Amino acid sequence: MAPSKARADPIEARQPSNSSTPVSRNDTERYLGRFAPSPTGPLHFGSVIAAVGSFLQARCRRGEWLVRIDDLDGPRTVAGAADTILADLERLGLCWDGEVCYQHTRSEHYRQGLEALRATGWTFPCGCSRKDYRGIYPGTCRNGLAPGKRARTRRMRVAETCIALDDAVQGVCRQPLNESVGDFVIRRADGIFAYHLAVVVDDADFRVTEIVRGADLLDSTPRQIHLQRCLGLPTPAYAHLPVAVNGAGQKLSKQTFAEPVADKPAVPLLIGALDFLGQQPHPQLQYASLDELWSWAIESWRMDRVPRQRAIHWPTGKAAHYVPAKSDEIVD
Repeated sequence: MAPSKARADPIEARQPSNSSTPVSRNDTERYLGRFAPSPTGPLHFGSVIAAVGSFLQARCRRGEWLVRIDDLDGPRTVAGAADTILADLERLGLCWDGEVCYQHTRSEHYRQGLEALRATGWTFPCGCSRKDYRGIYPGTCRNGLAPGKRARTRRMRVAETCIALDDAVQGVCRQPLNESVGDFVIRRADGIFAYHLAVVVDDADFRVTEIVRGADLLDSTPRQIHLQRCLGLPTPAYAHLPVAVNGAGQKLSKQTFAEPVADKPAVPLLIGALDFLGQQPHPQLQYASLDELWSWAIESWRMDRVPRQRAIHWPTGKAAHYVPAKSDEIVD
């Protein structure tokens, strides 16, 4: 089934609630999940973990699973990477519903979102660059551009907002935005719409009901909930899975030269991801076909088995194994 069409009418901003009560979503509506990789390089084990977790959560709920390519940041996009990622997903049996969404085609929707926020006073032009301050943005241009500065970016006001969410894996998390991040950029100096605005608009337009992704994005989620509230959009449920880290405690990523999975046999790779996610795959599954493995995984998937940790050490080049919570290899 194809995903719902993106909204045609302009988004209308509104005054958000400043409640710190954890947000949740109505469980009775049709489940729709998504996987949204950035095409900055090939698929690696860390990406597979997020893909497997989000895919299984959607399938066990008898819902839909969408794939979106987050290619809004043109300078970081690697030519051909999106096609390689999609080919890897297909080879691993991670079959999505509907057409793939590409963020670079949706700039008008992000512009509408930005305009709705601007019209209600939630944004302001800023002339500061990162070299002008340390740590949290101090609000230099919040009440007007500082003398001698011209507008470079557009920032989102956070006021005294404290956001709380009840994450399916990480539990209740609270973040006072003014103390933790400050007014944040939603349109960059190069004119590109910021990640937070784009994903909020996309997830609402495609009616995503739950976002299952890596815990490296947990601290970004309160900003996205703030945007959802200010735009009058529903807040999906969230589940932030632990991320795989190397021996130096670095998240497996393209930047840390994580190994591509393109030449890895599908079944052992997926068993490794299931083991990492605490699903306790039976040793006999190593002899299963890809279809048999997915059948077992969908039937057996339990989110409450996922380790309630932000990161777990993954020994590069070795067989997958689950690291117990009491191990000193767990990274908080």
